Formats: sequence, structure tokens, C-alpha cells
Amino acid sequence: MSDPQKTAAPRYDAVILGAGAAGLFCAAQAGQRGLKVLLIDHAEKVAEKIRISGGGRCNFTNRDLDVRAPHRHFVGQNPQFARSALSRYTPADFIALVERHGIAYHEKHKGQLFADRSAEDLIQMLLAECAAGQVERWQPCGVRKVAFSANSPDGTSAPCYHIDTDRGPVTARSLVIATGGLSIPKIGATDFGYRLAQQFGIPLVERRPGLVPLTFDGDAWAPYAQLAGLALPVEISTGTKKARTAFLEDLLFTHRGLSGPAVLQISSYWQPGTPLAIDLAPGADLAGALSQGKARSKKLIANELAGHVPSRLADAWAQQSPDWQRPINEASDKALARLAEQLARWELTPTGTEGYKKAEVTLGGIDTRALSQQTMEATAQPGLYFIGEVVDITGWLGGYNFQWAWASAHACAQALPPA
Repeated sequence: MSDPQKTAAPRYDAVILGAGAAGLFCAAQAGQRGLKVLLIDHAEKVAEKIRISGGGRCNFTNRDLDVRAPHRHFVGQNPQFARSALSRYTPADFIALVERHGIAYHEKHKGQLFADRSAEDLIQMLLAECAAGQVERWQPCGVRKVAFSANSPDGTSAPCYHIDTDRGPVTARSLVIATGGLSIPKIGATDFGYRLAQQFGIPLVERRPGLVPLTFDGDAWAPYAQLAGLALPVEISTGTKKARTAFLEDLLFTHRGLSGPAVLQISSYWQPGTPLAIDLAPGADLAGALSQGKARSKKLIANELAGHVPSRLADAWAQQSPDWQRPINEASDKALARLAEQLARWELTPTGTEGYKKAEVTLGGIDTRALSQQTMEATAQPGLYFIGEVVDITGWLGGYNFQWAWASAHACAQALPPA
């Protein structure tokens, strides 16, 4: 007869699924509290999103985050849910950790902090923190099945999760889902976290790509496709006057549509079928400038306009009307006013997005009404926690999503009970 002690599945205080930003940080924090932690991920490499973010330097947080008003920088059905976690683990807290590890960093603009050398420095920092907490890591390792029982194998009334993995079965008092969203499938994104939520009856908010380039109908976009690669600062907005969202950021023209920080930001607020309004010369009085140009210049309208917007843009715009393809002193006041108005309020309706393959994040996810904002535990399923991108909390471009990963992971890690 086999010894039951030898055949019993290894038992942990917590098993964490997903070795991205949130999973690594949660594992490290829990391990350093003295908990026995197992971190599992199906991919060969940890934290690929950290590795590729910020041009390889990782925009790891944002100094401008107002923890008292999450709705300023986060979207979701209830951004206020994030307040508790964000206020208990702030950008300053993570910056202190980065400094403690001797990682040099810089502020690019608008509070965005990047590693000076490489995102790899931040990954190594998180792995070192996990090592300090004696976190066990199985990678690559797939999870085949998860089951729950109200009583643990030793007969106590503590809840227990049975996890069947490629490396054998394990049990845990707590199960943390840090599996991320659907964005960038080529680096391992899957819907595993959402399927697990459904298994346990946890409600989901509809998912869609966020922080994503927008696309336009091919024929309608033809006049602008020639501008691919052109970037310029704009003000971009969407919504009604009562509920208008606007950003002052750089816009990038692509062969299929628009990208750049301005479009990535507005994409999280844009609703399919609704228009965008873009001011291509924010802060400039184009009407006044063109009127003055008419009084003193004999240049073509496009050449005069090129003093205020990029010349390629000026040429493309002038081609759209015979009234604009002439010397400025021969143009009617009405034609110049119409040109200035169109450049200041270019209205266009995207036909779609570049999808999850180009999206930086996933909007929607685990309904926050099903979670405790103090602990990230599912209120109707004891011992089951959700952190990071899998939850219906999505930050702006600029380090906000990583700060949500650190903060939600920290809140969870502090709440995890020992077995």
C-alpha cells in the first residue's frame, strides 16, 4: 500500500495563476509575509508585457495619479472601486521599491516614469522580490482543471482549491487569478481568467480592445493614407457636450487609420458608430492666420497653411477642394474660413479598431461588484481573488495600468490568509 502522506498533492497557502506584473508582485508580497506561495504560468517567459512596454523601458507608474479620484485616470463600470487599493499602495511606494533596487529611472512627461536602461531591470527586481519571499515558480506549466471544496484535505472547514497542472496536482487555501486580458495574444494572452470566473459564477463585463489604434473604411481613408507616418500634436475628443472626453496628445497617421497616444487614449472612451472630433492645430487661430495671409501673401494656400501644420497635411487638405488649390490672395474669405473650421474640427467616424493584436489592454473583465475592494476576493466564492488587468479597471496610457497591477496585487497579498 502506498503511503498517503507521500501521494498527497503539495499544499500551498496560495497559488497564483499568471506571472505578469500583478502575479509576480502579489507572489513576492505574499511570500515575504511568510506564506507558502506557488506561481504558475503557461508561458516560458515571465512578464512579457513589462518587457515590451514603453519601447522596452517600461512606463512602470505615473506620479500624477490622484488616488482620491480614480475616475480621472481609470475607466470601467465603477472606477471608484480602485480607490482603496490605489490609496494603500501608491506610485511613491513603488518608486521607493525601484530605488531600493538601485534602478535608475526618468520622467518622460505628464508624470510618466520609465526605467533608464531596460524593462528587464524591473523584471529582475520582481524576480528578486519573489526569491526573497521563497516563492516557488512553475513555468511553463499549464493548468488543466480547477475544483473547489468547502473543506480542506485535513478535515478542517477552511476552503480548498484543487488545481490540476501539467506538473501534477496541488491544493491551496487561496487561488489568485492574475492571468491578464486578451490583448497581444502573440505574447501569451488568453481568456483563461474569464473562463475560470464563469466556472465559479463570477459575473463579467463585456470585453473589448482598449488603448488601441482605430481604423477607417478603405475608400474613405484613401485621401489620408498618403500621410502614413506623419505625427503631430492634436486635441481629440468624443462624446456629447455633457459627457465629452478630450485629450491633448500626439496623433499618428497610419495606412489603415489613426494611432499615437491621442488615439490610444480616446479609444478607451470611443463607442462604435460614434464620431471623433480632432483639432489638428490646437491653440492656433487658423482663421485669423489665413485671413492675414490673404492680405500679405501670394503663396498657394497649402504653402501658407504649412506654416501652421505639417506641410504634408497642408497639401493633403488643400487637395480636397478646388477652392483651396490657388494662391491665398485669390481665395474667398468663405473658403478660407471653411478650411480653418475643418482643420480645427475634423469629424470622422472610425469603422473599427486594430483589435487585440495591437491593443495594449483589455477593457471590461471581472465585474467589480463581485469583488471586495479591500481584498480583491470574490464575495460569493471564498478564497478566490482577481487582480490586475483581468478586472474591469482600465487605466489611461502612461503607467496607470501598471500602478493598478501593483496596487491590486498588494491589496490581495496583504489579505491572503495562511493555510
